[in-house]
Amino acid sequence: MTQVENFFAPCPRGLEQPLADELAALGAQRIEATEGGVAFQGEFSLCYRVNLWSRVASRVLWRVASGIYRSEEDIYRLAVGVDWPRHFELEQTFVINTAAQRCPLQSLNFITLKIKDAVCDRFRDACGGNRPSVDTHHPDVRIHAFLDAERVTLYLDTSGEALFKRGYRQSAGEAPLRENLAAGILKLANWKPGIPLLDPMCGSGTFLMEAAMMSFDIAPGLGRAFGFESLKNFDTKAWAKIRRDATAARKPMEKLPLFGSDISSWALTDARKNFAEAGLSEAVTLDQSDMLHVQAPASSGILVTNPPYGERIGEAEELAELYPKLGTVLKQRFAGWTAYIFTADPRMQKLMRLKPSRKIPLFNGPLECRLYEIRLVAGSNRPPKN
Repeated sequence: MTQVENFFAPCPRGLEQPLADELAALGAQRIEATEGGVAFQGEFSLCYRVNLWSRVASRVLWRVASGIYRSEEDIYRLAVGVDWPRHFELEQTFVINTAAQRCPLQSLNFITLKIKDAVCDRFRDACGGNRPSVDTHHPDVRIHAFLDAERVTLYLDTSGEALFKRGYRQSAGEAPLRENLAAGILKLANWKPGIPLLDPMCGSGTFLMEAAMMSFDIAPGLGRAFGFESLKNFDTKAWAKIRRDATAARKPMEKLPLFGSDISSWALTDARKNFAEAGLSEAVTLDQSDMLHVQAPASSGILVTNPPYGERIGEAEELAELYPKLGTVLKQRFAGWTAYIFTADPRMQKLMRLKPSRKIPLFNGPLECRLYEIRLVAGSNRPPKN
């Protein structure tokens, strides 16, 4: 009988439902969305498919222990009860990552130390007094501990590097949008392959790259390695078949209705490098242009963009002047389109003078943002005056 395992996939806050939908399509069971991620169940090989195919998850964590605690000693006892030598080799390095919400204990560093001691003690008992080494920079195995007010849960990280690191990005600007956040925004925008997509401030091209990969059914993890490959239960045959199936699913190259522009020649150089590295240069159209000069490339479609937030001195004033002009451009040239603007600048909505039909809270790391949906029709979208 196949053993059912428990997993948790963290994601950018606000993208829990798109991730839950994605997990259901990949065959996950008992899916439960919580703030910051989604819990789910399935056989162990499910984590191979999720790591390979998920566009929204940040990681896939495998639950190995969970229990009530009141002190650091309770956490030590739970951790030492895990058969760590069954999961990885003595010669492999490891690291402990600890996070908490409403934890009554004083020091997360001390909790991390107690879990590390438990792992090492379990190895010493099983391996003649020998223990594995800790490597905080490039560990073979990552152990995650999460504590709420009463319960501690221990996970083995099956992803390794974060899943937004697809492996194609060779160049990026100062603050590139993470790939899984961009993919989640496309899902929230209900974009589907074949619908014209324009990013008029495309930077290094993250929205367009994620859309191209969706269009060609390219598994986002095909170009990288994963943490589960370092675990003792790694099934090489099962993983090889999942990779073969993913490679076979890729659709042939063709020109797509994906359009990007940016005022910066440096940004476009970065974007072109990234598309060349991914083998997708022929799929998209990239042009250097000021946002205020961009024309709609089709009679209808989706415009999605992440304008600068105005965090540097002087930028805030420049953006305050840009937003009304941007609103005019959208209104005059993009009738029939729906715009999705992702920003942390709370002034944008008022200054653009276009009424959004949806305001979706999202987080870019710790930064609280909004995704504004603006349906563009002929005539004015300005809200009526009272």
